[in-house]
Amino acid sequence: MVRTSLSFLALAGIALLFSDLSISTLDPWQELGRMLQGMLSPRITDPWELARGLARTLSIALLGISLAVAGGGLFALYFDHRPVRLFCAFIRAVHELFWALLLMPLMGLNALCAVLAIAIPYAGVFAKVYAEIIQESERQATDSLPPGVSRLSGFFFTTLPLIYRDLKNYTSYRFECGLRSSAILGFIGLPTLGYHLETAFSEAHYSEAAALLYCFFLLIISLKYWARPGFIVVPLVAALLLTSWESSLSLANITRFLSYDILPWPMREAGFYDGSRSVAFSLWPTLLWCKQVLVEQALPGLWLTLLLSQIVLVGSGLFALSGFPPATTPLSSPAGRGLAHLLLVALRTTPEYILAYCFLVLWGPSMLPAIAALVLHNGAILAYLSARDADGIPLPFDASEGRLNRYCYELLPRLYGRFLAFLFYRWEVIMRESAILGILGLHTLGFYIDSAMSVDHLDTAMLLILVTALANMGVDSCSQEIRRRLRISAEFTSST
Repeated sequence: MVRTSLSFLALAGIALLFSDLSISTLDPWQELGRMLQGMLSPRITDPWELARGLARTLSIALLGISLAVAGGGLFALYFDHRPVRLFCAFIRAVHELFWALLLMPLMGLNALCAVLAIAIPYAGVFAKVYAEIIQESERQATDSLPPGVSRLSGFFFTTLPLIYRDLKNYTSYRFECGLRSSAILGFIGLPTLGYHLETAFSEAHYSEAAALLYCFFLLIISLKYWARPGFIVVPLVAALLLTSWESSLSLANITRFLSYDILPWPMREAGFYDGSRSVAFSLWPTLLWCKQVLVEQALPGLWLTLLLSQIVLVGSGLFALSGFPPATTPLSSPAGRGLAHLLLVALRTTPEYILAYCFLVLWGPSMLPAIAALVLHNGAILAYLSARDADGIPLPFDASEGRLNRYCYELLPRLYGRFLAFLFYRWEVIMRESAILGILGLHTLGFYIDSAMSVDHLDTAMLLILVTALANMGVDSCSQEIRRRLRISAEFTSST
């Protein structure tokens, strides 16, 4: 484990040499002061619009997660089939913002687009985790079923009662993630809280932005009081009834999208100019077009995405290792733990896209805002998990009273394996986030995808999204192989 850790640390150091960490704003300290002043003086200018934004964010998250639970649960039952695993790996490898950009030409900027953008990738995530929970469950009752019983019936009558609590805990956590996803969809124009946040930040109305963020934090904190199986049906029905389902989606749109719009340009060029919309299956020009897109956009974007994800992976680990001691009982006082938990909750609750947007305003366009945002967000999640693990480790009666000795000789050696498992488990997530932050101007894959969508080059966007998905699937496979070789496991956790 030490050799693997040092190898990744060295790779991150090399990646930093190729990274742009410049600050281009004229006076970042003055802007930071204005941000802090806004955070200390939140102001709500339009309570009704704020309430509508929060309601839309909540409704879209609730509907999207509900669809994802149904789809992911079904896929999980058949996850032992390779085509199902590959399909789920593909749909979860594409970030929900990319799905939204892809669905917009089909149905426009509306709630249905946002719901499906969340439901599709989250179904792949649920399928993977649900399948792992099912695999780790007690199999005696299932193995004793008579021949001919369907998987669905066997699951509901034998497996579900045993794993219900784990499923509920993980789904509850993913609902919180769904709220974050729903919020950031507003940054591309969908009617959620992110739309109002982007407006407030772009106009330097930091007091309004602070009020929006605080209300979002309160919404997430309130989940544990009402987002329960016995009550969740009420807000779900309300979301179904109150959400506007107007959409331009039609069979003709779907047919045109799949059979014409996403085909490579050389296949459509002649039909586009003569108005016939005919398709010519010209192999060589299509291959040249693919080569041009790959060389000029995909490879540069993939290179920066990999650089960013490698730096963030190691940075998140270092942040977590230094950030979990103040939040754990053996190493901190009650007051210190309370403050540390508050900070970690704020960082893990704030969507990484919003953090990156704030740092972009503060420092200007470079890799620095993205690195800082992703390290703080993912590091806070890992620090929270590590602190929870450390609290469960019993110290021997003769343990040192010194906090540094306890950290180095008692806690860290015992939890480092699971810490690495958590870290590599999030590698795929970090890769997706690194790609999507290109929408903010950093030249990762998201930058080229967003640029292609903005000029209606759906064929280019589709090819780049495919490259992004394959890269994420490759990182996920690499992560699984490293965990297997190191014989470390995160087991099941409600916050991975």
